[in-house]
Amino acid sequence: MIQTLLVANRGEIACRIVRTCRAAGIRTVAVHSDADDNALHTRVADTAVRLPGAAPAETYLRGDLIVKAALAAGADAVHPGYGFLSENADFARAVLGAGLTWIGPPPEAIEAMASKTRAKRLMGLEPLTDVTEADLPVLVKAAAGGGGRGMRIVRRLDELSAALEGARAEATSAFGDGEVFAEPYLEHGRHVEVQILADTHGTVWALGTRDCSLQRRHQKVIEEAPAPGLTDALTEELHTLAVRAARAVDYVGAGTVEFLVADGRAHFLEMNTRLQVEHPVTEEVFGLDLVAEQIRIAEGHALDEQPPRARGHAIEARLYAEDPAHDWAPQTGTLHRLAVPAGVRLDTGYTDGDTIGVHYDPMLAKVIAHAPTRAEAVRRLAGALESAEIHGPATNRDLLVRSLRHEEFTAARMDTGFYDRHLTALTEPAPDPYAPLAAALADAHGRSRFGGWRNLPAQPQVKRYAMAGQEHEVRYRHTREGLAADGVRVLHADARLVVLDVDGVERRYTVTAYGDEVHVGATRLTALPRFPDPTAQLAPGSLVAPMPGTVVRVAEGLEEGAAVQAGQPLIWLEAMKMQHQISAPVTGVLSSLRAKTGQQVEPGTLLAVVQEPSS
Repeated sequence: MIQTLLVANRGEIACRIVRTCRAAGIRTVAVHSDADDNALHTRVADTAVRLPGAAPAETYLRGDLIVKAALAAGADAVHPGYGFLSENADFARAVLGAGLTWIGPPPEAIEAMASKTRAKRLMGLEPLTDVTEADLPVLVKAAAGGGGRGMRIVRRLDELSAALEGARAEATSAFGDGEVFAEPYLEHGRHVEVQILADTHGTVWALGTRDCSLQRRHQKVIEEAPAPGLTDALTEELHTLAVRAARAVDYVGAGTVEFLVADGRAHFLEMNTRLQVEHPVTEEVFGLDLVAEQIRIAEGHALDEQPPRARGHAIEARLYAEDPAHDWAPQTGTLHRLAVPAGVRLDTGYTDGDTIGVHYDPMLAKVIAHAPTRAEAVRRLAGALESAEIHGPATNRDLLVRSLRHEEFTAARMDTGFYDRHLTALTEPAPDPYAPLAAALADAHGRSRFGGWRNLPAQPQVKRYAMAGQEHEVRYRHTREGLAADGVRVLHADARLVVLDVDGVERRYTVTAYGDEVHVGATRLTALPRFPDPTAQLAPGSLVAPMPGTVVRVAEGLEEGAAVQAGQPLIWLEAMKMQHQISAPVTGVLSSLRAKTGQQVEPGTLLAVVQEPSS
C-alpha cells in the first residue's frame, strides 16, 4: 500500500492529486521551482521540496532532481500529473529504478504511444514526410506532449520552414523534446476523445466520449461529456478503437485516445498516456475519482468487469489569465479574489492573493458543471461563470460565457474552427455602461466636501476609467440628499454597494477596489488620472511587448536602419510556455531596435520602432 506520494507537477493538477490522496490517507510531497515558492500546491501538500531555478527545463523537467526529492522526502510513489514529464518513458523508468511506485502506464506503453509519430505507425498510419502543395493545409505538431504547444497550421509551402522551426523551439521548451511532424489538417472536424482506464488483470474500460472542439491555439477551452450528437454506431466504433489501442501496448492506468470526427468518420490523432486536463467531466458523468482509480490500479487492485453507468452531462470551462481580443495575450499580476457560486466544481491551483507569474501556463482554474441534461449543464456553467468573483488580471471569462450561449454551441453544431469564425464577434466589447458610474460613486462615498447646508449647487466631480479597451468619463455631484448623477437616480451608494434606478429598474452593483484596479460585478476597470500624462505617448510605429516574457529570438541580421516589410516577423517572445511573434506594423525602416535575446520584458516595454518613409 502506498503511504507517501510525491506529485511531480504544479498548480491545479498537483492540488487535485493532493486532494484525493488526503481523502485516502496518503501523505503527499510537493516539488516547486523558485517561481512557485509558497504556491498553493506547496501549501496543501504535507511537505515540499525545492527545485532550484524557475524555467521548466531547470525544475519540473529535471527527472533526476524529482527522483532525488522523492527519496529524500521518504515517498514510495510518484504521480506525474499531466504535462511536463508525464509522458516521458525515461522518467518512468527512473522512478521504477529507484524502487518507487509509478502512477502511470508502463514505460514501454509510454514509449509506444507518447510519441505521436510512433503511435500513428502502431495504428497503421504514417505522418507526412515530404509536404507538397497538394497536401495543404497541414498541421505541424510536436511528437511529444500536448496542450497546443508546438503546433502550427501551414496553408502555404513558404510558411512550412518557419512553422517547423517555431514548433521545434516551443516543443523543446515545454517538453524537452524537439521532434515535430506534419499531418493533414481537417478544417471543420470535431475533436472527440475516449477516456481509457486499464488494470493489470486484463480489464480495459472505455469511459464514454468527450467533445473538446472549442480550442484556441490548438489548446482546449471548453470540454464536455458525453460528446453530443454522435450516432450509437460511431460511439461504439470510437470505443472499440480506443480499447484496441490500449490493448496493443498492454496499457495500464488512465489514458485518452483522441480522434478527429469529420463527415461521420473517426480519424485517429493520438493517445495521451496520462491523465487529461479535462478528466473532471468524465468523473462527474461516471461518478468516479480517476486519480483514486490510478492509485488503486498501481497498488494492484482489479477493476470491475464493467464500468459504472453514465449519468447526465458535464461541461468544463478553462479559465485563463489572458486577453482573447488581443491574440490571447497572457496576463500577469495578483489574483485578489477567485470564487464561484455553489453548485459547480472548481479545480484550481490559486487562492486569493496569489501571484500569476510569467513562467507557466496561464490557466487559473477549471469550472465544471454537471446536470441531468446538456442544456441544463450549459445554463448552469454559463450562469456560474457570469456571477463568479474573479478579481485580478484580465481573463477569458466573458468569452467563455458568450461561447456557452452561442447558438452554434447550444445546438451542438460546433467544430474546431469555432473561434476562427466567431472570435471577433465573441470578443466585441459589451461592457455595462453604468459600471464606471458605480465605481465612481463607491469611490466618492464618505468623501463629501460638505460640512453642512449649502444654497450653492455643487460642481460636478469627474472620474475617468479604462474599461474594455476604451476610456470612460463619468460625472456626479454631492447634494444635500447624497450623491447624484445625470440620467439615473442613486438609491444607495457606499464603498461596496451601489444601487441605481435606471428607467424604473433597480440595478445593484458590488464594487471592490484594489488601488486603481476596480471590479464592478463582472466588469474590470482601471481608474485613470483626471489629466493624462502628455509625456506618455509612443512614437508612431513603436512595437511594445504585449505581455511579460522573454525575448527568445530577434530576426537574423536585423539591425537599425534595415528596411522591413509590413507583417515581417521581427521579434519572438516566450511567455507562459508559448511563443508570440512580433511583426512590423508597416513597411518602412527600423529606426530603433532595443530588444535583445534573453531580455526579460514587461508589458509596454519598447522593443523596436518602424518608421514609415516620408511621402
